[in-house]
Amino acid sequence: MLGIVTIVTVLVCVQGLTSDVEWTDTQNSARYNAELRIAIDGYQSESHTVITSDGYILEMNRIPNPRFQIGPIRPRNKPVVFLMHGLQSAFTSFIAAGPRISLAYILADAGYDVWMGNARGVVNSRRHVWLNPDHEEDRLKFFDFTFEDIATKDLPTMIDYVLRTTQQRQLNYIGHSQGGTSFLVLNSLMPAYNKKFLSVHLLAGVGYQNYFPNNALSIAATSTDLIYAIAVNAGSVELLGPNNDVIIDVEVAGELKLCNSELEQSSPLLCKIKSAYSIMRGIFAPLESLAGASIKQYAHFGQNIRDKAFRRWNYNPLKNLWLYGSVTPPDYDISLVTADITMHYTVGDTLLHENDVLNMVKALPNARARRVARDSFSHFDFVISADSRDLVTNYIVKRMNETNKPISDSNDII
Repeated sequence: MLGIVTIVTVLVCVQGLTSDVEWTDTQNSARYNAELRIAIDGYQSESHTVITSDGYILEMNRIPNPRFQIGPIRPRNKPVVFLMHGLQSAFTSFIAAGPRISLAYILADAGYDVWMGNARGVVNSRRHVWLNPDHEEDRLKFFDFTFEDIATKDLPTMIDYVLRTTQQRQLNYIGHSQGGTSFLVLNSLMPAYNKKFLSVHLLAGVGYQNYFPNNALSIAATSTDLIYAIAVNAGSVELLGPNNDVIIDVEVAGELKLCNSELEQSSPLLCKIKSAYSIMRGIFAPLESLAGASIKQYAHFGQNIRDKAFRRWNYNPLKNLWLYGSVTPPDYDISLVTADITMHYTVGDTLLHENDVLNMVKALPNARARRVARDSFSHFDFVISADSRDLVTNYIVKRMNETNKPISDSNDII
């Protein structure tokens, strides 16, 4: 049974990765030394802390100057760009590839005031005013969140802080994967935020799931609610956090070498889990582990894949009726997202289909689609590929330079 529970938790954790980040001990928890990590690449940085309406303590990381330049900047002196990471990632996804490839560094060198968010539960945002994520009872409450909570609580808190600190009325937004999902959810549920974004670039921003491209994961998603219930009952609500208690050991892995007909007949759920794990292992193998996540985040994506929808968390018919006024959860109405959006996508993405991107662009009032000019470009190549600069980033910088006020002395991209 223990082996089954372990595998169940891994299905929902579709990014099975390893960690090699540097941590330092603080009074209450381990803290990733963001300032040192960024300084190693030659950039000055700042860390800023905010508290959400429901008590989560979030850290943001700021790179205010180009490489090898030190000193404070005056408010309103530079255009601001806010970067939001994807699922199982953190701000490090925008710096991990180094100064010549990483999006955050290129934008800083281009003269932008770069801010990077960290969603609840990841790296230095794994903190709360009254909940302890490592306490047996508290952790069930701490990790009881989906991407909608990130969208409607984390993003507004961070964005409002950035605008106050920089004394600006608008900023530019770039979101990768779930960072795009959260943006769409925020502005569909809280449309007043649309006016706070000068330009938006979503990199493989996941939303519609009508054409989800991975058949094995689609099959596994049919058991999302069961898998989620088993994992929560076992207390496995965090995936790949600091304690890293979600591991497929050698014995369990050995038992699941092949999803053959015998295994499929005796344990179809276990067969789905094994198939999904194998697929996701191939997708995420090139990446290092950057952050933990809530199992409920994965379950929410799983529900949408299963239901071919982009909608709110599905509790049960009775609770849905009480909370939403209908027995099924409502769809996110992205026609309310009026910000100026460019949706970057690739036909090589195994987690987001071209048809879903194009249909989202049709539903969005002020959006355009941009296909990456390499068909083998993957979901994560947006942040790690050596040619992401030529294929994606340079275009983003050019468009942002056209939209924002002229930048005084650093328009050239090195």
